[in-house]
Amino acid sequence: MNLPQLSSEEKAQQQAMKSLLEKEIREAGGALPFDRYMELALYAPGLGYYVSGAHKFGKGGDFVTAPEISPCFGQCLARQCQQVLQQTADPQILEFGAGTGLMAAQILAELERLQPGQTVRYQILELSAELQHRQRQTLEERTPGLADRVEWVQEVPEGFSGVVLANEVLDAMPAHVFRRNERGLEEQWVAMREQALQLCWRPAREALRQAVSAIEQELGQLSPGYVSEANLRLAPWLEMLGKRLGQAVVLLIDYGYTRREYYHPQRNMGTLICHYRHQAHDDALLRPGLQDITANVDFSAVAEAGEKAGLELLGFNSQANFLLGCGLEELLARSDPEAVAAHMAAVQGVKQLIMPDAMGERFKVIALGKGLEMALRGFSGQA
Repeated sequence: MNLPQLSSEEKAQQQAMKSLLEKEIREAGGALPFDRYMELALYAPGLGYYVSGAHKFGKGGDFVTAPEISPCFGQCLARQCQQVLQQTADPQILEFGAGTGLMAAQILAELERLQPGQTVRYQILELSAELQHRQRQTLEERTPGLADRVEWVQEVPEGFSGVVLANEVLDAMPAHVFRRNERGLEEQWVAMREQALQLCWRPAREALRQAVSAIEQELGQLSPGYVSEANLRLAPWLEMLGKRLGQAVVLLIDYGYTRREYYHPQRNMGTLICHYRHQAHDDALLRPGLQDITANVDFSAVAEAGEKAGLELLGFNSQANFLLGCGLEELLARSDPEAVAAHMAAVQGVKQLIMPDAMGERFKVIALGKGLEMALRGFSGQA
C-alpha cells in the first residue's frame, strides 16, 4: 500500500483514538472482541470514522456511493417509494445514515416531479452532528428550503408508516470475526502489545458459536483455517424495526451474498475490507477512526432475522435488476444526446450502477414488509 501521509489533524485524532482503545483494552482485561473494536473505530463519540468531521464520501473522501455516481439511483428509489406511499395513510420516508444527504435530495426532487404539491414527510436518522450539518447543506444547495422539509431523528418513531431506506448501512455494522480450526471455533480479539494494536484469537463466545453452528448445519462444517465474519447485531436491529413499524416497507441496499455464496469454501479469508482515500486493503488495525471498516452482508441472514422480527420478505434482487424495474431506462432517456458531454457522463454513471463488473451484481436490494401485501416494481424482474 502507498497510502497518503496523515495531516497534523489526523495525527492528533489517531493519538486520541489510540488512547481510547488502550483504555478500553485495559479495562476489558487486556483485549477487546473484534466487534467492539470495530464499533469504537467507527462510532466512538467525536473520534470514530462515521462521527468525526472527516470528509468521507465522494471523490475527495474515501469511497463513492451510488447517489454520487448517478442521480438515477435516487430517482429510481423515489419511484419505488411512490408505489409504497400510495398504499399508506400517512406517507413517510425514513433514511438511515444519509451520508451527504444527496440521496435524500434526489428522492425528494423526483417525488415532487411525480406528484407536484403532494407533501411527503422525510426523516433522517443520523447520529453524527457533522453529517447532519453536511446533509442540511446539500439539501439547501440543491433546492432552497428543501432542508426545512426534512426532520432529523434519533430513533425510529413508534408506529412508523411508509418506507425505511438503508443504503450501505448493514455493511458498517460491527461484525464478529471467527476462525474454524481442528480444536474448535475461535474468535478474533484486539490487544495492545508494546504500544501497538495486535490481533489475537480466543475460544469463541457462546453467541458466536451458535451462529456459526447454524451456518454449518446448513452448509456443512467449514474447513480448518477458514476465517469469516458473522453479524450478530443484525437480528436485534431488525427486531427493533419489527416492533416499531406500522404499515411499512424496508429497503436495504448493500454489497453481499446469499449465505451459500458468503461462506463458499473458496472465500476462506472472509470479506472484511477497509477503505482510505479510495484505496482498499484488509488491515483493520492500520488507521482506526480514519478508515472505513466493512464486512459484506449475508442476505440470507437478513431474510431470516426479518421473518423472526415479524417482517415479510417482499423481494430480493440484484441492484441492476431492481433499478431497471424502477424505470432506469426511462430516466436515462431524459438525458439529451445532443449535449454530448453531459449525456456521456449520464450513460457512464448508469453503467457503473448496473454493469456486472461494477455495482450491478455485487450490490443487492432486499425488501422486507409489515402490514402491506403488494408486488414491488423493483422486484418485477427478480433474478
